[in-house]
Amino acid sequence: MSIYEQLLAATEAERRELQSLPIIQAAAMGEVSLEAYIAFLTEAYHHVRHTTPLLMSCGGRLPGKYEWLRTAVAEYIEEEVGHQEWILNDIKACGADAEAVRNGRPHIATELMVAYAYDTIARVNPVAFFGMVLVLEGTSVALATHAGRAIQDSLGLGNDAFSYLTSHGSLDVEHVDFYESLINRIEDADDQACLVHAAKMFYKLYGDIFRNLGSRFLQKESA
Repeated sequence: MSIYEQLLAATEAERRELQSLPIIQAAAMGEVSLEAYIAFLTEAYHHVRHTTPLLMSCGGRLPGKYEWLRTAVAEYIEEEVGHQEWILNDIKACGADAEAVRNGRPHIATELMVAYAYDTIARVNPVAFFGMVLVLEGTSVALATHAGRAIQDSLGLGNDAFSYLTSHGSLDVEHVDFYESLINRIEDADDQACLVHAAKMFYKLYGDIFRNLGSRFLQKESA
């Protein structure tokens, strides 16, 4: 197996657990409320706005042997700059207060995931950040493919309320191929182990955001 295939195999259980969460299953069937969708976008804003700063931190801490990876990080930055504004535009299109979201605080699950990302780059290994990339990009493709259209049809919203989910999903399809080519060049065993550990952690931390959304909205909507 390639290094990328080994990473996927090592994190298969965590990936399946995330994909099987009730709120994600409900989203895939279009069975979530407008309130729940706005709450999802709110948490997305509060972690996506850190994507560029995290990439910058990762790139700055990579050792010389990963100069080629630093170049790739620069490409990621160019692609990711400003995506948080897409989310605010979607929130506004849903009839919610985008500025309140911009100036608000995330849920604790989102705050912890972002904090872990900064910490693992600074304290452990900058390569570990690519564990977060695996989880967020892979999940956004799945959400865009299986949930975006279903939610839109169910809620009767226009395309202007789904620019982040649909555009990010299509972008990340391209990113996944690029990501695979990068991961297959990481041959250091310690760096590979850090990458696997971080991916497992991010599946748990990102999953906690959806677990919270499920606890807040699924019971309410089924009552």
